[in-house]
Amino acid sequence: MKYRGILKLDRRTKDLVKRLEPTDIALIDHVDMDRVAAESLIASGVQLVINAQPSISGDYPNVGPLLLMQANIALLDNIGQAPFEKLKEGKKVFVSDQGNLYLGAEPSKKGFIAAGTFQNAQSIEKAYQEAQTKVSLRLEEFAQNTLRYLSKEKNIISEEQWIPAVRTPMLDRHVLVVVRGYHYKEDIRVLRSYIREMKPVLIGVDGGADALREEGFQPDIIIGDMDSVSPEALKSGAELIVHAYADGRAPGLEPLQELGIADAAFVWPLAATSEDLALLLAWEKGADLIVAVGTHNNLIEYLDKGRAGMASSFLVRLKVGPKLVDAKGVSRLYRSSVSPGMLFALLFALLAVLLTLLVISPDARNFFSLIVLRLSLWLGI
Repeated sequence: MKYRGILKLDRRTKDLVKRLEPTDIALIDHVDMDRVAAESLIASGVQLVINAQPSISGDYPNVGPLLLMQANIALLDNIGQAPFEKLKEGKKVFVSDQGNLYLGAEPSKKGFIAAGTFQNAQSIEKAYQEAQTKVSLRLEEFAQNTLRYLSKEKNIISEEQWIPAVRTPMLDRHVLVVVRGYHYKEDIRVLRSYIREMKPVLIGVDGGADALREEGFQPDIIIGDMDSVSPEALKSGAELIVHAYADGRAPGLEPLQELGIADAAFVWPLAATSEDLALLLAWEKGADLIVAVGTHNNLIEYLDKGRAGMASSFLVRLKVGPKLVDAKGVSRLYRSSVSPGMLFALLFALLAVLLTLLVISPDARNFFSLIVLRLSLWLGI
């Protein structure tokens, strides 16, 4: 199948999806495309994704390419770096049936840029099955790396940590931590009643802040390196905590400086993940209950995030465990089974009962007549 469209490109998929339109062609540089990246591409509505890297290298069974196939989005894979070097965003491009990428609306020898391989359901499924055979090896490597770093990061729970002096009170309150992870948007929707009733402190970890805003909730605190948070969320009035490296470097301050709000932000240097910091903050501030949505807690999810171990997360969860409720996947745990057809049947049964009462009960008929009379008088009929 041939494709024509405006090229949008970015080496960071999470930045690219913010600019994509359904008529665009997306160019990414994403080896082993993860679930969250794939879902964001699907939500953009694009029909073709071109990847400079292998979307599934075989190192582990990542599901991103499978999700694109299920959404009927074409995937031109492993095209190389030439498109990033030769093309600029906003240019019209053409993709041939053979997987050749051309500059311009039609193919030409002069406009040829690079060639990739179109993936299909069979090729992706085959690569996925082959990658599954390496899970045990990846698990062993992951466990060894975790153990290697446990001794280096044990101070997370063995020593007193500096905690940002945020103004938001958390003592004896529920705290909801939202991370941009698997099914995080669906889980927030399921928890809407809980949020409205319990009014927990809302902490958005990077893109989790925008997920809260999309559901009509205002985050109280935003924690992270600020690379996937919208300017609107950053300027929404939430307290900002920039996650810095252990040596104090904080690249996340740059977007805040551009917005003129860096002076009000806290910088928290710690050798952990941003979601670990959010859990630690809630614990140290005396939260009564910590509810986590979208956090990463299994091998595939950590590999999707590019992490080779989970020492800090393991230690943090040991510390906050007594107060932690992991609501990840709650949307799949509970799904409403009441269909419109069932509601119609219930309404029909209710009407049938009322009609039966009117037929067999004089008292019911008299009561119904009285209601009709009062309505007539009230309406002046």
